[in-house]
Amino acid sequence: MFLTSCRIYYSTYSVFCYFHTPINQIVITMKRLCLIVLLLAFAVACKDDDDQIIEQCEIPTNLSVTNITDSSASISWENANDTQNVKIEYGISGFLPGNGSIIDASQNSAILSGLSADSVYDFYVQAICTIDNVSMNSISGTFSTNSNPVTAEFLPNLSQLNLFLGNMADLTLSTNVFKYDLITPLFTDYAHKLRIIALPQGQAMQYDGEGFPIFPNGTVLAKTFYYNNDETNLTLGRKIIETRVLIRQSNAWTIGNYVWNDAQTDAILDENEHIVPISWVNEAGEAMSTNYVVPAANDCTKCHDNAGNVVAIGPKIRNMNFDVDGINQLQKFIDAGHLTDTPSIDAIASLPNWQDESLTLESRSRAYFDVNCAHCHSPGGFCEIQSTLDLRFEVDFNDTNIYERKGSIDFRMSAYYPGISMPFIGTTMIHTEGYALIQEYLNTL
Repeated sequence: MFLTSCRIYYSTYSVFCYFHTPINQIVITMKRLCLIVLLLAFAVACKDDDDQIIEQCEIPTNLSVTNITDSSASISWENANDTQNVKIEYGISGFLPGNGSIIDASQNSAILSGLSADSVYDFYVQAICTIDNVSMNSISGTFSTNSNPVTAEFLPNLSQLNLFLGNMADLTLSTNVFKYDLITPLFTDYAHKLRIIALPQGQAMQYDGEGFPIFPNGTVLAKTFYYNNDETNLTLGRKIIETRVLIRQSNAWTIGNYVWNDAQTDAILDENEHIVPISWVNEAGEAMSTNYVVPAANDCTKCHDNAGNVVAIGPKIRNMNFDVDGINQLQKFIDAGHLTDTPSIDAIASLPNWQDESLTLESRSRAYFDVNCAHCHSPGGFCEIQSTLDLRFEVDFNDTNIYERKGSIDFRMSAYYPGISMPFIGTTMIHTEGYALIQEYLNTL
């Protein structure tokens, strides 16, 4: 039997072969000649369009973030593909791709909104060249949202002012506030103080000489009083007593006082006086205790009033002009945009540090008087009528009446007599080190 010819019928996937044979024509189906069929079909199926190459969809690069607020952020990227369609996935830092929020964009930027304040976010950008051709995710971009805006209003709870983040007892500052320190601070029964300033968005303090700067309306000043349980072992924690707040609106200051609860979870606006028993161990390892007095609102105004106007006490330019962590504090404020219109830092005087024994006894003592006493003992102050003293640092010694009243000064600082001792408000014990300084100074007069 000899094969003479074969014909392939693609419509029925059959092969007919004719044989020169004494017997009748034999039809052989594709099942018996599958190998032949596959080879032939492969040869026929290969056409030019199988050689078409689909270009790879490139991954977006150079991710950046701008205009971050407490609830939104603008993101951008570079896309080398012909089409600019992308998918953006974002979420709290550490989220797994596929579990985040998704938005689409058709340009090289987008705005992420509805974000949570004080949070860290990751985001990825994926290019979509066609439905069937997408890039891999970009490397992750990361950013942190801003804190909630500070509320320049006296609300029932301190937490509502947004001065602190997270757990209130940690006293973690909002990104919208900044800390300041004083060269010579006011004494309050050895309490520690965290002093902070919150300025309105986009505004700054204006230099106005070596006294107080000009604070814009909407400024919040806050001072939190606390004791470390053991100054020799700070891991034993602390007790926060109160946070005193000044808010500036309509070119005038108003005062409010927040008393911390026992759980240290928040502080409540309270105009009443409170006695808080407090015990601690000082730096020398000595056990200390006192009945700390949280002043009533009307007592606060006695120290903060001058000629009928509420004033601040501590944050004078000269009392903030010193190095903190190796950098001049005023320069930090300038660099951060918090203080404007200043002359050269070298041209601004600094209040002496009352504890710096390299300075003269007189300058240290006058600085101590300026911070602890001058707000009352000065023209317009609470004690202007009862006392002839003017204890401001800038006043010439001959005009202070310190010499004439040195006996009274010594007596009122030497022991604690409620209603007689000085300072009149804010202390319940003698400032041993401060009194020693003033006594030594008075003895030289």
